[in-house]
Amino acid sequence: MPKGPNGEKRPADAIGLAVMIGRIATGEIEDERDERLSSAAAEMGRKGGKARAEGMTPERRSEIAKAAAAKRWSK
Repeated sequence: MPKGPNGEKRPADAIGLAVMIGRIATGEIEDERDERLSSAAAEMGRKGGKARAEGMTPERRSEIAKAAAAKRWSK
């Protein structure tokens, strides 16, 4: 069985991967992924967003929010 970029064992073919996902979902096998990396990246992102917001004026934050809302609802 090939190893992924972080050394985890994952099936190379789509059918084998589907079977493995089904087994993880039903609890037959335990998922062996390490969640520490993604949570550390999320924590860094939260810190950066907070620091960016603190450095802006309330008017600038309002402008950014209005632009985001306009973009979201223009679709």
